Amino acid sequence: MKRIKIVVQYVGTNYAGWQVQKNEKTVQGEIEQALFNLFNQKIEVFASGRTDAGVHAFMQVAHFDCETKMPAEKIFYALNAHLPDDIKILSSCEVSKDFHARFNAKKKTYEYNFYTSFVNLPILDTFCTKISTNFDFKIAKKACKYFVGTFDFRSFCSQNSQKENTVRTVYSAKLVKRKEGFYTFQITGNGFLYNMVRIIVGTLFDVGSGKIAPKDIKKIIDAKNRNLAGQTAQAHGLILKKVEY
Repeated sequence: MKRIKIVVQYVGTNYAGWQVQKNEKTVQGEIEQALFNLFNQKIEVFASGRTDAGVHAFMQVAHFDCETKMPAEKIFYALNAHLPDDIKILSSCEVSKDFHARFNAKKKTYEYNFYTSFVNLPILDTFCTKISTNFDFKIAKKACKYFVGTFDFRSFCSQNSQKENTVRTVYSAKLVKRKEGFYTFQITGNGFLYNMVRIIVGTLFDVGSGKIAPKDIKKIIDAKNRNLAGQTAQAHGLILKKVEY
């Protein structure tokens, strides 16, 4: 029995997220079906984390166990032949049996891309979210530093997940102007709560539009009250960029 680590890239538009769900098309489900087609074995795939419906991944990491004589570094070639065009395996290798894609992950980096425009721009709309043109980049950028550190992020997660430990460490958070009207928010942490990044981004939208002052971010974090933070930003602007071990 070999344990295989894979790096996966996918466009989440057509999927109900990573995790297998009954009567839903998911990324995990597509990969597990491809593995069954390739090895004629029922194989469960474990990812570094579960991305939501519509969220993309540039470099998701996952692992699975299987019986095969195929060289580990060639599995991704064979597996890709059984996968749809919007899900592809970038690499595969054999790892030790104590490796776990989720529990061994040390850092994760997400990016959220958005633009300001009076009209939707079809070329950007797969991977970016359009927001109001009333957005002050310099003001929103000032708010990013308040997310860095170890805090209870209860104000920035879905109320459905607030029974778990809501303390997380954010190592960096920055807002970058790619060009006029096109922006990327990048955040790196030891892990993220359900909808945490999208709620942080939604709050930055409120800062940029003048609804919230940058210094108020600290008060929102301390309050541990989801109602004080911004709306959950749309899923399609979010990309899991990198997982570090």
